[in-house]
Amino acid sequence: MDNNVFKGKWNQLKGEAKKQWGKLTDDDMDVIGGEKDKLVGKLQERYGHSKDAAEREYDNWSQNYRDPVNK
Repeated sequence: MDNNVFKGKWNQLKGEAKKQWGKLTDDDMDVIGGEKDKLVGKLQERYGHSKDAAEREYDNWSQNYRDPVNK
């Protein structure tokens, strides 16, 4: 998902993100604020993923929420 689309839809997606990654707190969600790099960083921090693994996890998850215009 394009970072601008992700940021714009963050309020709608953060509930889904919390379902996917239960270790992320409400404070984490506020810090992430719709920025992919911050989400990837929090996944690394909370789950001990490498950057590549966290980015793959994000990419797999975000495929469910792609903007129909950008499919």
